[in-house]
Amino acid sequence: MMQAMTINQQQNLRGELLRDEPMARHTSWRTGGSAKIYYRPADIEDLSLFLSRQDKNENIIFIGLGSNLLVRDGGIDGTVICTSGLLNEMKLLPDMCLYVESGVASPKVARLAAKNGLTGTEFLCGIPGTFGGALAMNAGAMGGETWDVVKSVNTIDRQGVIHTRQADDFNIAYRSVKAKPGSGFKTGTNEWFVAATLQLKPGNREESEQKIKSHLARRGATQPTQQPNAGSVFRNPKGDYAARLIEAAGLKGFCIGGACVSEKHANFIINKGTATALDIEELIEYVHKKVNDESGINMIREVRITGKNA
Repeated sequence: MMQAMTINQQQNLRGELLRDEPMARHTSWRTGGSAKIYYRPADIEDLSLFLSRQDKNENIIFIGLGSNLLVRDGGIDGTVICTSGLLNEMKLLPDMCLYVESGVASPKVARLAAKNGLTGTEFLCGIPGTFGGALAMNAGAMGGETWDVVKSVNTIDRQGVIHTRQADDFNIAYRSVKAKPGSGFKTGTNEWFVAATLQLKPGNREESEQKIKSHLARRGATQPTQQPNAGSVFRNPKGDYAARLIEAAGLKGFCIGGACVSEKHANFIINKGTATALDIEELIEYVHKKVNDESGINMIREVRITGKNA
């Protein structure tokens, strides 16, 4: 049974804590088990205090809109921290820079920049998750990638300490962001993105807004946006497209339980309403094997899978 509570004032925390929270409420696939602890911080300072009080061995997972995440049916034996709509400050800075916290929905970044005559983030309108998730995986769409515009980031570690890192402290690649050795990161420690400063360029408001409209229209025409999904399941192999490989393997419309390969876009798996997390994971594995057998290409999964089986 879910139990909701506001953490008492003696702890000086201002966030909201939920116990045994169903993750189906917080992932775009709308399925999966429960999290032992689910925390919604009031702001970055509250998050810092919360993390400083966690056991060093606690399993901690950050999520935004849960749009790139599959939680297994047995749930998560640990703490899930949700930033979506909570770490949500955005502000213009001098020299055409924009400060964005990790809980801001990526399309909002695109719209604010366009409104202020800045260009470089229009592609973010096609990223359905939060900006923190976009940072973590170097999300991209319509030829643009998140780290193309990142100047610096703020991260938080397990002790709740905030760090400022420069973009060149990371090795950035297609859907990959890794800390460079010797860049000030402590070996064996976790750091999560909580904010970024973006370096943008002067643009034209009308042109940027038109580009956003065009991106959204194309996304609606080519992706199953009205059905529960988690975006692209596999990365595009070099020189090819995962969707083309999946379609060539004859898998469009193929289902396991309530999970189906989308008829609209073969690199999307949809929940037809009854899918378990196991249905989705088994379908991901089947598609991977079938494409490998047919083409010899070992596709790399883009979505994150966590938790334990029921």
